Amino acid sequence: MNILISNDDGIYAAGVRALAEALSDTEHRITVVCPDRERSATGHALTLQEPLRVDQIEGVYPSNIEAWACSGTPSDTVKLALDALLSDRPDLVLSGINRGANLGTDVLYSGTVSAAMEGVLEGVPSIAFSLTSFAHLDFSAAANFAKKMVNMISTYPLEEAILLNVNIPAIPESDICGAVVTRLGIRRYKDLFEKRIDPRGKTYYWLSGVVVEEEAEADTDIQAIRDNYVTITPLKYDLTLAAAIPFMNTWIEKLATLTGS
Repeated sequence: MNILISNDDGIYAAGVRALAEALSDTEHRITVVCPDRERSATGHALTLQEPLRVDQIEGVYPSNIEAWACSGTPSDTVKLALDALLSDRPDLVLSGINRGANLGTDVLYSGTVSAAMEGVLEGVPSIAFSLTSFAHLDFSAAANFAKKMVNMISTYPLEEAILLNVNIPAIPESDICGAVVTRLGIRRYKDLFEKRIDPRGKTYYWLSGVVVEEEAEADTDIQAIRDNYVTITPLKYDLTLAAAIPFMNTWIEKLATLTGS
């Protein structure tokens, strides 16, 4: 397969290097195109007000892997790779391995998930990989699982262009209980804006946040990670709340009556 790898932690991040190196000894053709620096929590942002710049990276990845650094967001990198850098369209887009979980409603903010979603928007099956710890720097278990998934897809291709959001618990590989298909849980944060003063006396704010509530029913990704399982959650970009359409049709009829339309 022809595989494109991107991320949001940047071209030099340990996670993407572990992923690329794990796949470098396979028969697949690997190209890495990542932001030139960390671009976490950028969601699906695109760069429209300035040009995108790219530099080929030498000496960082195995010699059989072509690697590029892009000045833009994670979504920029995938769009640029698909439409400008790659001579052949990839069969699969991989994003990650992210440092930190992308569970539940985190996916709405995640640059890692957005990079993979960009592949799906272009009709290419995609997978976002995340290791569920910011402190744990051993990506070997996650990279090994990613390699197994890629080999599985090579033998049993996905039937359509879908996004699989994969989270791997940050524990020894021998302690992982297996892999399960899950739905998204819900994580709610308390946003904390720390007020600071810069050297010129101007006020600025530094955003941080802590999880204050998690809805983690048995079939959710959040609970499965707690139980030491790798989670695989299929996602789609259609955010339409179909169940609300009948109510909204009734509501709009009443609105027309009130406005005399």
